[in-house]
Amino acid sequence: MAETLHPAAVDHLPVFITAPGDTDILFNVMVVFVLLLIFLIGILYLRLHALPEHMAHGASKVQLQLVAVLSLIALFTHNHLFWIAALLLALIEFPDFSSPITSMADSLRKIADRDDRPLETAPMELQGKPTGPRPAQPEWTPFEPEPSASDTLSERRG
Repeated sequence: MAETLHPAAVDHLPVFITAPGDTDILFNVMVVFVLLLIFLIGILYLRLHALPEHMAHGASKVQLQLVAVLSLIALFTHNHLFWIAALLLALIEFPDFSSPITSMADSLRKIADRDDRPLETAPMELQGKPTGPRPAQPEWTPFEPEPSASDTLSERRG
């Protein structure tokens, strides 16, 4: 049977129209394009949600964890307020409160372990030796009565 065109059909057909039984190339190209586009949009979405974490990466550990938790909450709940809060916390530098407090605690520990004698009368040979950790309570000498468990440090000194 010879194929004849319908009288209402045009003489030329567009390139994307295929004959019956042939492979639709435009459809296959569009399927690949849409799948790649969905994949790339998903990557962009996840990278955007991870932006506050990347910005807070150089910050303190507590700040990084706080920003990461807020980003995850925003990702799972689709609540943009959490993401904005994470972004703002990533942009703000938290002051370092722990270093001065740790320094003060170390200094107080050194003062508490020090003997009661003034610094001028400290022996010179102790200054040259490396100091190790000192016991919290003074050691027992054979000339003093042995301290009992009920004695406190203030009772022994006074």
